[in-house]
Amino acid sequence: MWSGPRNISTAMMRAWGHRGDTFVVDEPFYAYYLKATGKKHPDAKEIIAQGETNWREIVARLTEEPLPPGKRIFFQKHMTHHLLPQIDREWLIDLTNCFLIRDPREVILSYIKRNPDPALDDLGFVQQCEIFEFVRTRTGAIPPVADARDVLEKPKRMLRMLCHELGVDFDEAMLSWLAGLRDTDGIWAKHWYDEVVRSTSFQPYKPREGAVPDHLREIHERCRECYERLYQHRLS
Repeated sequence: MWSGPRNISTAMMRAWGHRGDTFVVDEPFYAYYLKATGKKHPDAKEIIAQGETNWREIVARLTEEPLPPGKRIFFQKHMTHHLLPQIDREWLIDLTNCFLIRDPREVILSYIKRNPDPALDDLGFVQQCEIFEFVRTRTGAIPPVADARDVLEKPKRMLRMLCHELGVDFDEAMLSWLAGLRDTDGIWAKHWYDEVVRSTSFQPYKPREGAVPDHLREIHERCRECYERLYQHRLS
């Protein structure tokens, strides 16, 4: 599942991780991304030290290593901006890809609470479009797209639709989970996952109040162009 930051991607990981047949991985390219870009994220040195920074090794783990006993589904939570241009993308064709989108105004208003001056590439919308088009072109099919608002408003319906599109049975276990951290959470969870750690289900949708700052208006417009390209394909 390809998502940008400040989406419901971690809640989605909780939903899939609560299935008995599913193994999850949390942002496997994060350490590589931090080392390659030099981005100043919380605990970047620790993440780099403990994570894999060779993208070829990461791809091998995502495509070749066997799943733990009893697991038959491998849910990979990916951030689109972590897939840097130098990473070969042919391995994506061996997997089933889906996309999680969110209104860019809500993404930006959430993001600037941590970083008041993001660059376009930090928000992942352009990369998400590029990955979507790559998958669509190489497979000849439109991959499933889920909008975060739709999921929050009607989680059972949307997850059932998503599972159908992915070719797996829907499981009621996806609708709720126990609060707390998981062994499968990245070590960055203490900085980013406060709300999800306290949650036990998808939270009802609430529109985010506020306006995008003027200095981010052009970035917002570019993000919206990308968002709307995928929104037209969303499950509904």
